[in-house]
Amino acid sequence: MNLAGDNEVTMTNVRAEKVREVARLATRTGRARSGEFLAEGPQAVREALRLHLENAEKGRAAVVRAVYATEDCLDRFPELEIMANKAESVHTRLVSQEVLAAMADTVTPQGIVAVCVIPETGLQDVAATKPRLVVVLCRVQDPGNAGTIIRAADAAGADAVVLTAGSVDIYNPKAVRSTVGSVFHLPIVTNVDFGETMATFKAQGSKVLAADGYGAADLDVLQDASAARRAGIPDEAAQGQPALEDPTVWLFGNEGQGLNEDELAGADHRVAVPLYGIAESLNVGTAATVCLYASARAQRRA
Repeated sequence: MNLAGDNEVTMTNVRAEKVREVARLATRTGRARSGEFLAEGPQAVREALRLHLENAEKGRAAVVRAVYATEDCLDRFPELEIMANKAESVHTRLVSQEVLAAMADTVTPQGIVAVCVIPETGLQDVAATKPRLVVVLCRVQDPGNAGTIIRAADAAGADAVVLTAGSVDIYNPKAVRSTVGSVFHLPIVTNVDFGETMATFKAQGSKVLAADGYGAADLDVLQDASAARRAGIPDEAAQGQPALEDPTVWLFGNEGQGLNEDELAGADHRVAVPLYGIAESLNVGTAATVCLYASARAQRRA
């Protein structure tokens, strides 16, 4: 193995200050002080290193500061060692299973962690790209749900994800794991004011759609109308309803409370996902996936 270099031995001291330093990234305070977060497991580290190497080629900001891995993990995933060794600015080190366990947030760590830089992406940075599909999480507090929505946004080809003030810290270890690497695939803006977010995207002409079980607009009707417009057939049922193929900002609300009155008032339309079975409602992550794919399909076929 060449990850640690010829002159460095495997780290085995679980009480070393460097181990404590990495472990502190599991806390909000530790992340705030360092401006770093922890990516755990082969998939997340692979995506972090891939973005780091791409940025290095383009002269952009670094993504990864350090990689710590067990020899067993590198035996199973040799491409990770190759990528880490290519990243000249990244500190890399072999560690024992015990040290890795002390660094990682999971009970059964997967053999590798990366210390990554929290990106400084702002609302205006996203707006400058003239996005066509943006996801806004309004006070979504469960890290698993937030991660699932970011993964769905990535898969649907969304341009960015915005988390308003009161939402979960997306860089906590559980949230990062639940994105399965998607946290490195698209811009994510955190802790922003809802009013500022609405003003920014509406000024660009985006329509704001609120996912609301009691919404007057029906997602099925909107999809049918989009298909009818592509075929040149007017659909009277969709008169006055939003066009999914237009630049769109989707709002998804808190798990227990949904979108509050101010958030609903900020939307141009309230859209319900139809339920055909007996279930009372959809989990916010599932609802987001359905809505985002409806928009993505309409935009790509327009």
